[in-house]
Parts: sequence; structure tokens; C-alpha cells
Amino acid sequence: MANAQVILKEKIEGLGAEADVVKVRAGYARNFLIPQGKAFEANRSNLRHVEALKASRAAREAEELVGLQEIAAKISKLKPKFVLTTGQGGKAFGSVTSIDIHKELEAAGIIIDRHTIELEKPVKKSGKTEVQIRLHPEVIATLIISVDAGAEEESEG
Repeated sequence: MANAQVILKEKIEGLGAEADVVKVRAGYARNFLIPQGKAFEANRSNLRHVEALKASRAAREAEELVGLQEIAAKISKLKPKFVLTTGQGGKAFGSVTSIDIHKELEAAGIIIDRHTIELEKPVKKSGKTEVQIRLHPEVIATLIISVDAGAEEESEG
């Protein structure tokens, strides 16, 4: 199979960021990347543009980092509360999962990827729990959630 080297003009998920020289299938480069203006061929004349692309990449990454740090500050200020119903022995029914935490963050106006929430296992006990949210390799927010045990379910008997 024929491969081609291209220089990316913009960030493409799963492939690279601007100014990266990547090897892709020739058809992908010829039929999609180059006509869409997302990349150009890696030849001597085009390699001169790499420096300008690297400068725009550095500016974009710095801007993204500042934005993520602001989101991390907002997340750290939140104190979401969850209520779990408990049975007769004090055993909790259900748990607080990353999906529940994600819904609370969305309700507060913070839109992030659900997979950035690092929760080893669902929270099943009452009390306060620290949850790490990795927004970027350099930006980690700590969210403290509190889980309260709700009223016991009354059994009919």
C-alpha cells in the first residue's frame, strides 16, 4: 500500500496537530486531507511553512491551557451533593458514578468529556469524596462531592 507524508495545517483528532509531519495512506491524503485544506504535501517547498504553523500551534495550545485552567477553577469551587437511598441495614441502593458527576457538572454549565472524570469505582458510601478530573496532562481539577444517605425504605410487613 502506498503511503504519503503530509504536513498538517490544523489539529486532527487521532492523527496530530498543526505542523506535524505524519505518514498517512496516499488515498486519504489525496482525496481528503489535501482537498479539504487540512494538510499539504511534505516536500521541500512546503516545509518552509512549518515554522509559521508551529507558532500558531503554540498560541492555540497556550490559549487552550488558559481556558482549561479557568474550567478547573470553576470545578474546584463546586460542591455537588448526591443522595442515596438506604435499606434496613444501612446498605446503599445504587451508587454515584462518573455519569452522575458529569450530569451535575453540565447542570452547573461546565461542559467536559465524561471520560476525563477519574473515578476508580462508583461511590457507594456516604460522606465526602475527592474526585480527580484530568482536563489536560498539565491541568487536573479536584472536585469534592458529598454523598448523603437518604431516608430508609420502609418495608411492608
